[in-house]
Amino acid sequence: MIIKPSELQPRDAYRLLISVVVPRPIGWVSSVGTDGSLNLAPFSFFNAVGQNTVMISVGQRKGAAKDTLRNALETREFVVNIVSEDLAEAMNLTSGDYDYTVNEFDLARLAPAPSLEVKPPRVAAAAVALECRVTQIVPVDGTTDTMILGRIVCFHIRDDLLRADGTVDAKLLKPVGRLSGDEYAKLGDIFKMTRPRV
Repeated sequence: MIIKPSELQPRDAYRLLISVVVPRPIGWVSSVGTDGSLNLAPFSFFNAVGQNTVMISVGQRKGAAKDTLRNALETREFVVNIVSEDLAEAMNLTSGDYDYTVNEFDLARLAPAPSLEVKPPRVAAAAVALECRVTQIVPVDGTTDTMILGRIVCFHIRDDLLRADGTVDAKLLKPVGRLSGDEYAKLGDIFKMTRPRV
């Protein structure tokens, strides 16, 4: 079967894409506006894109910038909280298209914890949080999406997660991944392959 995005309605092409690029990590982004209002929202267009650099892609809401983009433009800072299985329901609660005045921390009954290097707080219950400073904000040509690149300036990692080699034990982290529609995924079997030396 061959499907060309140009032959589909934009919504159908999007739905097909997010059902193929799976599972996607979820960046649960906390940000703050210049007026001090807090925002917490999940993004499944999130990933690491370089040394100490992460990316989130933010769409629009009813033709206007979402709160996360608005705050990133204003303050140039955000925190990415990693969603683990125990926080999946709370994350889902924060995914609604709420008004700018709604504090999703309060909505989901989540305690904020102060960050060390940036103003936005992190989710206190998150096992991993990445404090970030915005390095680039890039409108994605031909779409209503905007890519935000942030340099990590501080890692917060629950003590029991860090292995002797300096990496996080994914089995203990229990991250949740995004599929399509209302579907999510837990971490499945983990296997190793040694990279060839050339």
